[in-house]
Amino acid sequence: MNSEEKKKLSETDICDLFITPAIKNAGWDQMKQIRREFLL
Repeated sequence: MNSEEKKKLSETDICDLFITPAIKNAGWDQMKQIRREFLL
């Protein structure tokens, strides 16, 4: 993915493609330690 394509990604896309996988690879438990934002 080039830099122009990355600029078109939404915040959710960035989380799904980069942040969540990095957190999981660092050993975090997806069911207990990772939460997405949510509205009250």
